[in-house]
Amino acid sequence: MTTAIPTFYLYGEPQRAVEAGFVHVESLDDRSRPSEWTIQPHIHRDLNHIILIAEGGGSMRADGNMMSFDAPSLLLVPAGIIHGFTWLRESSGWVTTISGSYLQHLLERDEDLQPLFRNPRAISVPPADVREAGATIQRLARELAWSGPGRRGAIESLLLDLMVQALRRAALSEPSAATGGRQARLVARLRERIEGRFRHREPVAAHALALGVSETALRQACSHVAGMSPAAMVDERALLEARRLLLYSSLSIAEIGYAIGFDDPAYFSRFFTRHLGHPPRAWRAEARRSATRR
Repeated sequence: MTTAIPTFYLYGEPQRAVEAGFVHVESLDDRSRPSEWTIQPHIHRDLNHIILIAEGGGSMRADGNMMSFDAPSLLLVPAGIIHGFTWLRESSGWVTTISGSYLQHLLERDEDLQPLFRNPRAISVPPADVREAGATIQRLARELAWSGPGRRGAIESLLLDLMVQALRRAALSEPSAATGGRQARLVARLRERIEGRFRHREPVAAHALALGVSETALRQACSHVAGMSPAAMVDERALLEARRLLLYSSLSIAEIGYAIGFDDPAYFSRFFTRHLGHPPRAWRAEARRSATRR
């Protein structure tokens, strides 16, 4: 596959293996000023961001969607998402980066946190609260810079504190895992399985069998927790990949259909049009025109 999207460790650094407990904090200025306040689209395979914008603002492009934001705000960027930023000049804040395995460990500590990193998001923070978030991140940076007793516990507690601040400001519309912990865990397992196998276009029955539940139980859990059916979740992931490839690769429409599990290019085009309202070729042309205008 031909693609112009670079994969980085930290932005601008060659890709390498990520340590299981990796956490990193740096000021927004460190990489944004040398890049003229523009971070080009890129991807981190196993790194997640929590970005505090204390002053300024800008826009975030994530998987083809554009989000504008003003300070103060928190940006959440999950691993595996193609993203880039255009900051207002002299914006300030902090970028906290967490390895995928460590983030999963943190999310498992409190089921209410599970929805936070399902999608990229920009969360408005009241001006009165931005000082608290900034102080948490600065304390985290100090803990990362030394090896005192209790360092690991302090880092974990500060990360959880920051995530809870984000959660409480997000006003998430998804039902809380607290309303159905067992169902929430089942849906999380399904999402993980879809991520690894969405290109196979497997029926709901195959997913239910692999997860050890009935189709009815799986559908009820998805409806309660995610607000959609298991089949819709599979389609949603396939459409995300299709949009990525249309925007960022030079693959033909047929090749993109094959890449996400469609044997018939015409059926893929109908599937895409039904969900997005435009055929793939027209969607690609408009998305690329929009990208060049920004």
